[in-house]
Amino acid sequence: MSLILLGSTGSIGSNTLKVAKEFNIPIEILGAGRNIALLNQQIKATSPKAIIIQDARDKDQLEPNGARIYVGEDGLKEAIFNSSSKILLNAISGGDGLKASIFAKQANKTIALANKESLVSAGWLFDPSEIIPVDSEHFSLWHLLKSQDITSISSLIITASGGAFRDTPLKDIPNKSKEDALKHPNWKMGAKITIDSASMVNKLFELLEAHWLFGSKNPHLKLDAIIERSSNIHALIGHMDGSFSSHLSYPDMCLAIAYALDPIKAAKTALIPPLNLKTISKIEFEEIDCKRYPVWNLKTELLKNPKLGIALNAANEVLTHAFLNNKIPFGYIATEITQSVQIYEQKCLAAQSFEDILDLDIEIKAYIKQKLA
Repeated sequence: MSLILLGSTGSIGSNTLKVAKEFNIPIEILGAGRNIALLNQQIKATSPKAIIIQDARDKDQLEPNGARIYVGEDGLKEAIFNSSSKILLNAISGGDGLKASIFAKQANKTIALANKESLVSAGWLFDPSEIIPVDSEHFSLWHLLKSQDITSISSLIITASGGAFRDTPLKDIPNKSKEDALKHPNWKMGAKITIDSASMVNKLFELLEAHWLFGSKNPHLKLDAIIERSSNIHALIGHMDGSFSSHLSYPDMCLAIAYALDPIKAAKTALIPPLNLKTISKIEFEEIDCKRYPVWNLKTELLKNPKLGIALNAANEVLTHAFLNNKIPFGYIATEITQSVQIYEQKCLAAQSFEDILDLDIEIKAYIKQKLA
């Protein structure tokens, strides 16, 4: 077994390399953005057969160590189709990750998926049996459901930390800075996903992912999310008999990654610290307050019409980028996402193909950029 790893220089990618080293899994392809310094370190440590970089201007800085170099979207597709690895871990952030997932699907790869946008924007194009979720919440749902009769399950519930502004006075949130929003209380993650956690967009993404992974063929299942501040409980399932089961673990992505790469070894290897249950003095659940997280008002409509995820994702990507570049206040993100979902509702529902999604993604992003100009 060998692995294609896309998004290798991000937090998920770096953790994947740790797990792959522990499990003696060779890396066939490393794909990264523009952090060439870290990529060069990874190349030296893993000796991949091929490398994918985003921008041709970075080739002069690259130290390929004999590996074949692919560049850009065309190079990404060519590298995937030329590879022999059966599994591809997609940890690319943003809409580019959707293209990688489509190429992997076309090349008949099993996708270990950490890119949220793939299912949020195009979940109906994928067979959930060919996807392994690399996300603490969806991994926990998988773990809870693997020995269950789905007809005995009434609800799937994922948890949220509440993000950086879970205790901030409501009047102060709309004008908070990116420095404030990036102070996640529990997790060390990339900038975009940390902002998405503060806005609660991330949980809307994860509910849509849960729909396509577990709920699309089980319409009786209720999907929801709830705040659990410690991030020790990642998901719960509700049973028809009125009881609940939960999955607890130390908050570390290596657990989900390990099960995606080799579930047999993962079950027998301690890659994360065990929870000391004696130190968990109190676990409390809180409803997600729409006043604190205005995007949460979209939850019911998104689950009813999950293709609206196209607009949610496209608008959020532009708005989050603008916020991180100090071009808009934090409160603007939720307002503009809500308007974009409403404006593009009919076009989203009419989308059928990958090409439809890409065209609509471009149109929505152009609309938002024009408003911000």
